[in-house]
Amino acid sequence: MTSDTSTADSSAQAGWIVNEFLRLIMIPDPQAASRYTASDMKITFTGKRAMREPADCTKFNASRYKWVKKSIERTDVVIPSAQEAELGETVVYSIGTLYGEWPDGQPFEGNRYVDRYVVKNGLITHMDVWNDSAEWILVRAGMAVL
Repeated sequence: MTSDTSTADSSAQAGWIVNEFLRLIMIPDPQAASRYTASDMKITFTGKRAMREPADCTKFNASRYKWVKKSIERTDVVIPSAQEAELGETVVYSIGTLYGEWPDGQPFEGNRYVDRYVVKNGLITHMDVWNDSAEWILVRAGMAVL
């Protein structure tokens, strides 16, 4: 029974860590968000862009948007497999939409995103980011229709 309680506590903590990280990174305050990341964190952003730290995400977002925020619809914590539990890893998904302004000041909302995080020993070790921004940019350029 203790291990079930321990797993539940660890899972809840991992979800909290991801949500607090997202709150800080969306301010944007990448330095404060770094408190929740491992020093060897691996980030894969849309388009398979490799990044190493929260400041890289902030810099990329500043090049793509005038400003951007996340509307978190849900945070899903995956029950760890025996192997993940043994490694002390918990997978967390953040699902929702982006809203903000494009560089030309045109507002947007409802841009879907899914982020996948791996939390180990209380720190985020991996972050994978997917969203519809590239599709929306193609629509704005007249190259696609949604």
